[in-house]
Amino acid sequence: MFSRDRWQEIFETIRKNKLRTFLSGFTVALGIFIFVMLFGLGNGLKNSFAEFFMDESTNALFLYPGKTTKAYKGFKKDRRIEFDNSDLADIKLNFPFYLEDITPRISRSAQVKYKNESDNYSTRGVSPAHRETENTVMMSGRFLNHRDLKEQSKVVVIGRLVAQDLFKNENPLGKFLDIGSVMFRVVGVFQDSGGDREERIIYLPYTTRQRIEKNNDKLDQIIVTFPPRVGHVGSLAFEKKLRLFLKKKKSIDPTDSGGIFINNAADNFKRNQQFANVLQIIVTFVGLGTLIAGIIGISNIMVFVVKERTKELGIRKALGATPRSVIQLILQESIFITLISGYAGMILGIILLKNIGVTLEDFFIKNPYIDNITAFWATFILVVFGAIAGYIPAKRAARIKPIIALRDE
Repeated sequence: MFSRDRWQEIFETIRKNKLRTFLSGFTVALGIFIFVMLFGLGNGLKNSFAEFFMDESTNALFLYPGKTTKAYKGFKKDRRIEFDNSDLADIKLNFPFYLEDITPRISRSAQVKYKNESDNYSTRGVSPAHRETENTVMMSGRFLNHRDLKEQSKVVVIGRLVAQDLFKNENPLGKFLDIGSVMFRVVGVFQDSGGDREERIIYLPYTTRQRIEKNNDKLDQIIVTFPPRVGHVGSLAFEKKLRLFLKKKKSIDPTDSGGIFINNAADNFKRNQQFANVLQIIVTFVGLGTLIAGIIGISNIMVFVVKERTKELGIRKALGATPRSVIQLILQESIFITLISGYAGMILGIILLKNIGVTLEDFFIKNPYIDNITAFWATFILVVFGAIAGYIPAKRAARIKPIIALRDE
């Protein structure tokens, strides 16, 4: 039941004891503020992991040729392994269950010119499947198609920043670029969430790149994607079978740690997500520890407050105040201070997270946040324990006999 007189007493007590009230409220606000910040930074770390590893498909295996470290079947060690077009066909033929799509990569750097503008850019010879592998988003025009591969067409798809650097405000579609003294027609412009580096890449048909390089059939890298139904465990089995298959084909010792390297995006993503989750659990426990410290702090302060007011409470009881009214007075004051301070700390933490989000990207923390439900319940828990912190000493004080309380020094 609302009691105007009681609220007046509470505000009068707060006014007369500003330092004590400030310390009580600051302890609570600081506890919930630190919890909100730590939990939000933990979420920001998870966001960074997700964005970094979701730039490329997570259902993919990246195959790289290397050097052998062991002699095998008459071949000396330190033999450099090469991929070629036959490897693409053999993988398609031997792994129909695991294979969703496949694309090679041939990476080169070249001087690129358009009219009076020029710069060095990375070029990649790829197939149409590369678009899904890199999660490439077309801004205008189209990506490479199978006709481009078959006809070894001199067409390119350029990144957003390439178009911006070379064409300025001009529409690049249909225009011709001089790439390493060979003219290519621009058929599309793409953007990529991977950042500026990815948007300064130029894609062309890998068959065209091979034709330019004296009609060879060599490949720098092969990327294979598998259906989602394969899952993480299936991807590990696919990786193992693919490695053994290629080692057998290239006459590499099965126990050789070199020769063939496979980067399993699904496995990497899972491991890093687990790492991010563990970090957030640690951060959350630290935040909970902060909340507990806040609860202990407010408990100690409330014990001191009740002790300080022992004589006052004795006078109240001598004048006819019931133990219940004494408890309600102290409890109401405790809840009021805890509630106002707790939500002030929560709001301040949420606002600060929103304002510092961009500045933390260099520290691998992106878009730190805490959802409102988590923030509310954390604050509510602190308020509840703040009430308990006030109730226990208040109940003890209510039991003191007036004559004993009046003698308190």
